[in-house]
Order: sequence, then structure tokens, then C-alpha cells
Amino acid sequence: MNILIVYAHPKPDSLTGALKDVAVRQLRSDGHEVIVSDLYAMGWKAHADTGDFGEVDQDNFMLASGEAYDRGSLAADIRAEQEKLLWADAVLLHFPLWWFAMPAILKGWVDRVFTCGFAYGAGGTALPRYGAGVLSGKRAMLVVSIGGREPSYSDRGINGHLDALLYPINHGILYYPGMDVLPPFPVYGTIRMDDRRFQEVADDLRHRLTHLADLDPIPYRPQSGGDYDRTLRLRPGRESPGATGFDLHLAS
Repeated sequence: MNILIVYAHPKPDSLTGALKDVAVRQLRSDGHEVIVSDLYAMGWKAHADTGDFGEVDQDNFMLASGEAYDRGSLAADIRAEQEKLLWADAVLLHFPLWWFAMPAILKGWVDRVFTCGFAYGAGGTALPRYGAGVLSGKRAMLVVSIGGREPSYSDRGINGHLDALLYPINHGILYYPGMDVLPPFPVYGTIRMDDRRFQEVADDLRHRLTHLADLDPIPYRPQSGGDYDRTLRLRPGRESPGATGFDLHLAS
């Protein structure tokens, strides 16, 4: 497979950086082609603005990005990342959980690269989306370093369940343009990790990546599958028994 790793951490010798290196070595040893977008090393511009578009006629920012995409006038760094996404069969996002979300530089990568006309709004409409789109058939997975301990991110944990915290990324960013989203690979307790624990985590990551092509994706409901009405609300009776919140959008 062709695999794109988008890596966001300012320190190359961080745990996140070390796990990124483990992933690259394992994937290449398994015969995959790997490209790494190291956002901090690239000096990635994190904020989207009209300077990304060149000369366009649209005043609406979203539509202007779509016009720039259609005209081929998007900034060169954006076009390069879009080409990597089109090349990739799988995309791994490696990042630390900062303030319950991805680092700003990685959010900025999404804001600038997932433009109208590319990741959504193809053909001037809001469709296809949620299970369909230009990135359909590609696999995606988060590798997330987390300072807190696992119980605090559980069903009764003070920080909230990790699946809920990552839902905006997994469902709202990766599934929206059609990617098959794999269960994340979280690494808890990263503030106090000794060499033994690191080797255990590295072995687990190697094992996960060896089976990257075989893992079952999170069973999100596709928008076009008939489960949603015209207002995009889940139809009554479609939910799994006892499902609430974000779990309503998981097929049984």
C-alpha cells in the first residue's frame, strides 16, 4: 500500500516522534511505500486565508476555495498535500492530544487541505459525504499520545470517553470525505513512560500496522444508506438497543 503519515509534534525526540519512526520502519519493512508530512519540520502554515486561493471571483470563503481548486490556483503546499492524499491508500495521523483535540498545526492542515471541491462539495453540491467522496476506499487511523491515564478517558472518566473526544476527527474529518476509519491507537500515560513500557507500546503498534489492511473500520452509518431522513436525522427505530449520543451513528 501507499501510506501517508501526517505527523504533528514540535520535538523530533518526543514520544510521538519515536512512535512515528516505529511506524515508518515497520510499514517499510512490510513492503509499503511511505511518505511523511512532518508539519513542524515543513513550517506548515496553520491558518487558512484568502492568500491560499490566488485570483478568484467568489467572495464566500468556502466557495472561493472550491473555485481555486477547480482553477488549479490553490497554494503549492496545499496542492502537494492533496496529491499525497490521492496517492495514499491509507492515512495515519500521528499527534499528541492537546486540550482534548489535535494540535493547531494539524487542524490547520485539515482546514487548508480539505478544500471545497476536493474533500467536499464536489460538483458544487454538499454531496457526496459521510461514507462517499473523493477519498472513498482509503483507510485512516489516528495514533494519539495522551498524557492522562486510561481510566480518566473511560465511560465514567472525568475527561470523557476517548471515542467521544475523537468523534469530531474520526467521523467529522475522516469519514465525511469517504475514508474508512479504523479504530484509533491511543497511548495513555505518556508523561511517565519508561523504556519497558515504550517497548510494549512499540510492539503493539507494529502488530497493529502489520494488520492495517485487514482491520475492520468503525461501522459508521453512510449518509446515503437510508438510515437518515431528509433533515439528516436518524430515522426512528434504526438505533442499536441502548445506543445514545454519538453511538447512534454506529450501525448495529
